[in-house]
Order: sequence, then C-alpha cells, then structure tokens
Amino acid sequence: MAVDPEPAGGFLSRWSRRKAQVQQGAPVAEVLPPVPATPVAPPEPALPTLADAAQLTPASDFTRFIARGVDPSVKNAALKTLFTDPHFNVMDGLDTYIEDYGLPDPLPLAMLRQMTQSKALGLFADEDEEKTADENTAVRLQPDDAAGHEGDRPDAGADAGGERGRAGDGAHPAVPT
Repeated sequence: MAVDPEPAGGFLSRWSRRKAQVQQGAPVAEVLPPVPATPVAPPEPALPTLADAAQLTPASDFTRFIARGVDPSVKNAALKTLFTDPHFNVMDGLDTYIEDYGLPDPLPLAMLRQMTQSKALGLFADEDEEKTADENTAVRLQPDDAAGHEGDRPDAGADAGGERGRAGDGAHPAVPT
C-alpha cells in the first residue's frame, strides 16, 4: 500500500497528474486512505424475539427492535406496541385530505336548482309541476279573450305605418295576429 504524499497543488493537481500517467500507460500507485484503528466492540446482544416484544410498553426503548437483522414479525409487533400510545393519535390540523370528498352533496340545493344543467336533465321537474299545480288560479295569466282585450289588438294593416312593424326594423318586430 503506497501512500502518495499530497503535493502543494492539492487534490486537482494530484488528479491531473494521475490522469496524465494513465494516458501515458505508466503504472499508477493505488492511494488508500489511512485506516483508523478499530476499537474492540463489545459483543452484540442477541436479537430480540416475539417474547421480548410482548414485554414492551410505550415507554420502553425500541431501538434494538428496529435494528438490522431483526425478524420482520418481531419488528412489527414492537412498532404496534409503540403506536398504541395515545399521543400518536392526535390530529395536527394538517390532515388536508382526511375528509370524504366522495359525498354526493357538494353544492347547496338552492344553487343546484338554478343551474341550467339541472333543468336540462330534469332533476327538479317533478317539484316544478307540483309547484305550478299549487299556485293560485286567479294569479295565472288568462288568454286574451278572457282578459277583455279583444278590440285593443291592432290588425296587420294598421300596424304597417306605425312605430312598430316598419320594414327592416329588427328592434321592434310587428305584433303577431
């Protein structure tokens, strides 16, 4: 293991020099970082079991149950015990999508009645018929003859010279007979 002393130029000059050596075909010494002395680790405790997970309380230390190599069923049992603590079930106000947006009542009924789409689909047609049947008959419009306006209606010939019915006047069409 050859250790290449760091030249005054730093990393980029060393990189450039090694790249040039590779292009020329010269052997390049492998530079390895120094390995620190490893301290002797205490023996690892045995992996926890389902019996250990059954003895847990929400106040217990769960770190050894989520370590590498722990059986997934033991890990799940430990996490299940951890999340039974009631403080994990507190709403924080940031749960935007918790409501059921599939409810069929997003529009107020009064607004829905005014929509042209509901009239075209006949959503409230049965209620409209009931409403007109319940109206007072004296308030409803009567035909012209019953209202006593028989002689007041102008005839077609009298209308030709008047204000209405002039040829080419689209704003005031003639009164139909």
